[in-house]
Amino acid sequence: MFACLLLHSSIFVFSQCDGRYENEIFTTTSKTTLTYSDVYIDGEHEMDVYVPDGDTYTNRPLIVFCHGGSFMNGDKEDSDCVDFCESFAKRGYVTASVNFRQVANDFISQGIFIANQQEQYRQVMKAVADVKASIRYFRKDYANGNAFGIDENAIFVGGASAGAVVALHLGFIDDISDLPTSPFNIQDVVNNLGGLEGDAGNNGYSSAINGVISIAGGINDLNWIDASDEPLVCVHGDADDVVSYNCAPGLGFPTVVTLCGAGEMHPQADQVNLTNDVLVYPGEAHTWFPGGSSNAKFVQALDFIADFLFPILPCNTSFITEVNSSNRKIVRIVDVLGRPSSIKNNAMLYFIYDNGTMEKKFIFNEK
Repeated sequence: MFACLLLHSSIFVFSQCDGRYENEIFTTTSKTTLTYSDVYIDGEHEMDVYVPDGDTYTNRPLIVFCHGGSFMNGDKEDSDCVDFCESFAKRGYVTASVNFRQVANDFISQGIFIANQQEQYRQVMKAVADVKASIRYFRKDYANGNAFGIDENAIFVGGASAGAVVALHLGFIDDISDLPTSPFNIQDVVNNLGGLEGDAGNNGYSSAINGVISIAGGINDLNWIDASDEPLVCVHGDADDVVSYNCAPGLGFPTVVTLCGAGEMHPQADQVNLTNDVLVYPGEAHTWFPGGSSNAKFVQALDFIADFLFPILPCNTSFITEVNSSNRKIVRIVDVLGRPSSIKNNAMLYFIYDNGTMEKKFIFNEK
């Protein structure tokens, strides 16, 4: 029935983003390397920004992508990061592969990081602070000429492995009070880092995002995912023993904080009516994605993510309603999959009225 309503609601005009953002329509991309922090000048605060060559658009969605490496290694030039960013830039996006602060070498060599959960929290939140500063960099640039031609209302954050952990915690920790005070006072840890917005600069600009992309990532507390949050898309192997598909200590070490992967995040997202989708690779561990586009599963994952993002892009949410519609009554609200839904932020919804008309709306929640 929902499909029929879509088919026969001809009074509505749905933008298709001019054929952009679904498939690779550009052949090549250009990369610009820059320091995104106005506080730190080091390799840990650099990012590579990718744009499609020959593109004349100046209002493009942005994806900020974070590398893996267990917070102990990894780099913005890892193959999966480069291939992700190039693929989405070829679809018409602006993309950025971001470096962030990693664990100090002596903490690694002495085993302090693996053994100390407070330090693990600190490291995750330092990375969150850095990536938030990179988002603010783009909004600062937007306000001063918009050199990269982004749409500041279409900024997504994602990553693979540890990078996905960063993206998830950036997206779903809404307030300092969300963080635990026992057995460690993580609220104090984060306050000492400059609060949730962190200490990496570009102050005065928003770090709000419009969606989260997780490739083999997990979140420490499922309750952080609530109805006011951003849409979530995940790709995960259900045999992952580094970042569990369900819930388990990270890296398989009992001393590492628990991370809950896609197998637990999406039921939580469904429970709170958050727009979400997941691609599961049965029997796959944590090794299917580092090869980037040389791996067929990675290519499939990119297409899956692009298909999820496409309906929620601002360019794809326009609609035309009847002029005389003041007396209409809503008889049903459904999500993009045709499931009954309540009105909620950061979700694509279809409002169906008693006169047979329909409106397609996306409500953004600016944090």
